[in-house]
Amino acid sequence: MKIGYDKKKISWLKIQFFREVLFLITHIAAISFSPTGQTEALVREFGEQLARRFQAEGVTLSRHSFTLPQDQQSLHGFGPNTLVVFGMPTYAGRIPNKALPFVQQLFSGDPENKTPAVALVTFGNRNYDSSLTELRDELEKKDFRVFAAGAFAAPHAFAAIGRDHPTVQDKEKFQELLDRVEGKLRSGEPLERVSINGDAPVAPYYIPLGEDGQPAKFLKAKPQTDLAKCDHCGKCAQVCPMGSINPENTDEVPGICIKCQACIKYCPKGAKYFDDPRFLSHKAMLEKNYQRTAKSEVF
Repeated sequence: MKIGYDKKKISWLKIQFFREVLFLITHIAAISFSPTGQTEALVREFGEQLARRFQAEGVTLSRHSFTLPQDQQSLHGFGPNTLVVFGMPTYAGRIPNKALPFVQQLFSGDPENKTPAVALVTFGNRNYDSSLTELRDELEKKDFRVFAAGAFAAPHAFAAIGRDHPTVQDKEKFQELLDRVEGKLRSGEPLERVSINGDAPVAPYYIPLGEDGQPAKFLKAKPQTDLAKCDHCGKCAQVCPMGSINPENTDEVPGICIKCQACIKYCPKGAKYFDDPRFLSHKAMLEKNYQRTAKSEVF
């Protein structure tokens, strides 16, 4: 008896087989530390657009923030079938030093097969310096394979610079990185470690300067409260990533301040401000010297 074969069905089965063998990503995890929301928005948009590109393959998406103290308690492990999109802001040319332990302690990839990852940083129109390289290196220490990366210019957190971001160039680089990530995932080729700026080593922290060109030392500066405006709603304490503002008396900041500006941005009454002269001198220096529009870069 002659057995007939449906050639179209066989071809379809072959396509499905190779799709399942070569494309192993089943989930995307978008992770960020983002006191004022800019990094979170970047990571969220990147994750959502990438997930839509792989909708036919059934790839799912989850979002994880470790910005607030209550989100800094849980450990997260990711296997080789999850793509991690990991985003951090740039502080003084590096990853925020007070947030670095969270990266090192809360997140881990697969030690045997390495979990694929995309590293993203934002920077406030000055320069990202070594922040992207540092993020890649720290993720690799935790068994992630960082195969693509991008540094995206954004409005500065406290200086009036970079207000035109995202620009057309920023958006083009964003799409370029999406295309690059999709292409590498679909290629079936091994994911190689991304090279960033010739793999230059991580440099020391950028030293903030004042208007006089001298180092502006404002590490101990903390936000002040205009008591004539403050209604003690507690919002500033709720959004502080370090949990440093006293929720019972919000004009007290007994803990460490990382100058993230979350309390200022989210205060509904505009009651929070900085008056440290060294901090204000650095702000003025940035506004004088960095009015040009910085460019985003992808790797």
